[in-house]
Amino acid sequence: MPRLILICGLPGTGKSTLARRIEATRPAFRFEPDDWMEALSVNLHDSSARARIEALQWQLAQRLLRLGVSVVIEWGTWARAERDALREGARALGVGVELHALHAPPEVLHARIAARARENPPITREEVERWAQLFETPEPSEIALYDPPPSP
Repeated sequence: MPRLILICGLPGTGKSTLARRIEATRPAFRFEPDDWMEALSVNLHDSSARARIEALQWQLAQRLLRLGVSVVIEWGTWARAERDALREGARALGVGVELHALHAPPEVLHARIAARARENPPITREEVERWAQLFETPEPSEIALYDPPPSP
């Protein structure tokens, strides 16, 4: 049975690491906008391009889910409304949906982001702290709307 697997968290929480692990251990296709943006030589700070890529990735994800292929989305999905829309879209296709929410303190996030040196210009500590304020952490009532991961 195909699944939509959402990886939720701020930059530096380990979304890509977890998504790659899931992709390697379960038959699933992973969508991550930063990889596409780098491949297309698009600046990672270009929010308009990111939105277009995520929209395209969602179209492809729905096609794959219809074909019986599980999909991992690691967009961050900071807002509950975004997570709700993806969950409801997948449920309309008759597939299960998992949510993996990752967290780390801003100082840890900033250190990880600086170490990977992927962004240009670099992300500042102030930006990370501001993002932490904007991030809508999934509450138990929201988490209850998702399916648990399958047993190993």
